[in-house]
Formats: sequence, C-alpha cells, structure tokens
Amino acid sequence: MKNYDVIILGAGASGLMCAGSLSKKMRIAIIEGNEKAAKKLKISGGGKCNITNVSVQRNNFDGEERLLKAAFKQFSKDDLLDFLDRNRVALELRKGRYYFCKNSSDDIINVLKKNAKNSEIILNNKVLHVSKSEDFFTVATDKNKYTARKVVVATGGKSFQTLGASDIGLQIAKSFGIGVKEFTPALVGLTLQKEQFWMKELSGLSCYVHVKVADKTLKEEMLFAHKGISGPAILSASLYWKKGEISIDFLPNKNILDLLQKSKKLVSSLIPLPKRLAKALLSAIDFKDKECAKLSQHDKERLKALHNYTFAPAGNFGFSKAEVSRGGVLADALTCNSLESKKVKGLHFIGEVVDVTGELGGYNFQWAFSSAYSCAKFIK
Repeated sequence: MKNYDVIILGAGASGLMCAGSLSKKMRIAIIEGNEKAAKKLKISGGGKCNITNVSVQRNNFDGEERLLKAAFKQFSKDDLLDFLDRNRVALELRKGRYYFCKNSSDDIINVLKKNAKNSEIILNNKVLHVSKSEDFFTVATDKNKYTARKVVVATGGKSFQTLGASDIGLQIAKSFGIGVKEFTPALVGLTLQKEQFWMKELSGLSCYVHVKVADKTLKEEMLFAHKGISGPAILSASLYWKKGEISIDFLPNKNILDLLQKSKKLVSSLIPLPKRLAKALLSAIDFKDKECAKLSQHDKERLKALHNYTFAPAGNFGFSKAEVSRGGVLADALTCNSLESKKVKGLHFIGEVVDVTGELGGYNFQWAFSSAYSCAKFIK
C-alpha cells in the first residue's frame, strides 16, 4: 500500500491545477477513474474550452460569497490569464467576453499535466470510499488502496456521466458526516408545458433575448430545440430556475410600438425576428396579425407581451444534457482559502464538488482553477 503526503481524487481541471500548485517537495498522487486525464476539459467548448470570462463577478455564481471572494483573491481571472500567457497558451476572445483556447483544449491540458509532472497520476482507478485512522487517510479504489496525510476531493459533479462522472465526492463527504446539497442538473435546457409546445415547432431557430428568472436577467442567444428551449441564455437561466415562472423579452433593446408606427405592413413583417418566429409569437400571445395602421389601443397593449412573455417551464433536460451540476459540499462545512473540512482535518474539497456553480461563459473553469490554487497554497 503506497503512502503519499497528498492524494488528489480526480485528474480534471481542479485536480491537475491543485497538483501543480503544491510544493514540489511533497509526494503527490492523483487518482483518476478514466483512462485519460482531463476528459471533460478536452471536449468542452467544442474542443477549445471556454476557460474564463472578461468579467468574473460574485453575481455570476450561485454560491456563498465567502468562498468565492477567498478563492478569487488567491487566484483571480487576471492571475489565470497571466498563468496561461506565461505557459504560452494562445487564447481567443469571442463576443468580446469569452476566453477560449485559440488552437485546442489540449494546449491547457498539456500545461496542467506538465506543471503536475512531480505527481504520480494513477489512471483507471475508480474511487470506492475514503476512511481515516488517526492521522492518515486510506483511499480504496477498485484496484488498490493508498494512504496519505491529506486528501483533496476534486471529483466534479454528475453531468457528463459518459465520461465517468458520479456523485462519489458527495458520498465521501457524507461518510464523514459533512453536509452536502444533492446534485441537480444545471446549465441545461428547459422542457415545456403543453401551452408552450409551439416552441418545439421552431426547432433550430435562435434569437437574442433577455431572460428574467428570480432576480437575474440573462442576456444571450436562445435556441428552440425539439425537446424544449436551450442556448446560452436558457442554460444560464437554468442555474437559477428551480420552479415557477420565467420571463423572456424577445425584442430586447427595442420597443415594439416604435417599430410599428403608421405602417400599412402587417405586424409580423415588421418584427425583426425570423418570420416563422414572429408569427408563432403573435399566435402565442393570442394576437391576430393585421396592418400596423389598424392597431387599436388594446392591440398595442397586447403586443407589449413580446417584451415579457411569461410562463413556467415543466422541468429540464436532465444530467445527460447538463453542462454542470448544481449543489455539492456545503460552503459552511468548509474553511475559506484551503477549503478544508471544518469537521475532518486534512480533507479538502475543490471545484465542482463544492456547492458553487457559475453561469455559462467560463465561470465554472475559473472556479475550478481558483479553488484548486487557493487550496494548494494552504496545504503544508
């Protein structure tokens, strides 16, 4: 049975970053259930990985401010960009705010693996459970047992189960009596009630919208899909939607009444959206298409609903389609900076397994890197 100073469970973004940020004097093992490291990082963003965002703020996350502020103080968005620049990872900026790898996600994977070269990466070992006796942890896998003074749980969430994702991190926490919030799908498409089935008939169409959910407004593209609605705006909205209504402004930054003044054209022809969508929206708000010049005051009031189409989704597409998992080890169970369990000395949790989830746009990888770096710097 091999003995280490630190065992990291999971060779994903947070696990590799943590290993590379630990003291080179330590004996470190990274235990990974897959045959390769960083499989999720590899496929993210169409193989180019949306690493971070131009603006990384507290309000881009569903999670406790205390942990977020501590992690970003240790390793901010600018620190991440400096790290990538020093390691010659070329980036490209999309839509003025999303940072992607210019060439391939392999660029950052290779850097993370190089920085963690002093660690022993143990592949094809599925973690079964973790126990502690006196000052040492024992990690049991389906192949072997390993011991260490400290264990860092970087096992991620339940999304991407085809890549071996599971809730083993929560099982480990619960086995030590550490509080958790069970995983639920996040950054995922939403399914529809019967009254909104008209949206399914528009499958493949997309448009820029503002989506209001709870106290959030998400501004991005929305995609109509055969299962419901998706696209960046909806994926981010799903992070905050639990049940109840959402509202969509299909003509943000415009005023429908200004568009239709004193024209003999039909309303549907002047709405700056694909014709099929324009007609479907008018039908959805129970408006019969007519010449703009013939609009009554009642008609005009009815058309304002295009700025505030409100309905309650039926549910979501589930873990098989989710980008990430919401939930995880509770923030109040962890210390700031080191993300060490308050209850179990030497047991740390980082990345997606912690109850911190970001919107779409590179925020979850930023959290993975920041929490990993912060944790490593406080492990002695």
